[in-house]
Amino acid sequence: MWIFGWKGPSGFSASSTAEEVTQGIDGSALAAIVTGASSGIGVETTRVLALRGVHVVMAVRNADAGRNVKESILKEIPSAKIDVMELDLSSMASVRKFASQYQSSNLPLNLLINNAGVMATPFMLSQDKIELQFATNHLGHFLLTDLLLETMKRTARESNIEGRIVNVSSEGHRIAYSEGIRFDKINDESGYYTWYAYGQSKLANILHAKELAQRLKEEEVEITANSLHPGAIISTNLMRHHGLINTVGQMLGRYFLKNIPQGAATTCYVALNPQVKGVSGEYFLDSNIGNPSAKAKDADLAKKLWDFSCTLTNPK
Repeated sequence: MWIFGWKGPSGFSASSTAEEVTQGIDGSALAAIVTGASSGIGVETTRVLALRGVHVVMAVRNADAGRNVKESILKEIPSAKIDVMELDLSSMASVRKFASQYQSSNLPLNLLINNAGVMATPFMLSQDKIELQFATNHLGHFLLTDLLLETMKRTARESNIEGRIVNVSSEGHRIAYSEGIRFDKINDESGYYTWYAYGQSKLANILHAKELAQRLKEEEVEITANSLHPGAIISTNLMRHHGLINTVGQMLGRYFLKNIPQGAATTCYVALNPQVKGVSGEYFLDSNIGNPSAKAKDADLAKKLWDFSCTLTNPK
């Protein structure tokens, strides 16, 4: 981790902000979807992309909250191009509806930023009867990406601009279950542990990007897929299920953790910075290429997860 302002090879560090890593970049020819855009780093990612001229579609569970964020950004950036669309990633029906509506809009799609997530929730099942963290953090984004991939391919072809898919993962991927992904026990409540389940879902984000990058390369498509750790961040809503930890984190975080502009930096760097052109299948942190766990580099595990995810999202 490039802490205390120590700069990595990119010239950026843990203290770099989203505005700093995109300084001077013109994104006016680009269209993006940002999931989870109404809170935390999703808001800042939306704001900075809009500041750089990107047409941003905020994909949010709460449309009213999304509209409030949009109005706030428009007050600061009157020229911002922002739309709000409803998306609940824990529901495959909602994901399919969103993708269909986006395709009907005839908007291009250059950037897909899979940012939304839940953290360390008590054991719950999604509407589709799949453990909530895996369903929301991985499976919903897997399906969304799959449904929008043809739109991204067409956009890349017609615009001659590289498309980028960005999965917001976490260093928490290192604390997944010992087997990495519990394919045969994905809904096992008896063996459920909140943090291991979170780590499993974040490991899945990296493996998804890794396998997708390989497939896009084989197709010779001008689209990259990468994952990243945004950093440990104060003032987000992810820890709402852990009151004491959240309270202590808020007290101490200002001294040890990133603020929101710093937390959104790596996402914006991977999405927009020209240094990342042509780079695919990598894991970033602090706006530099990082080194994920051994399981996150396991090509066989990535392929198995891909097939498993296809089965869950396309039941016979």
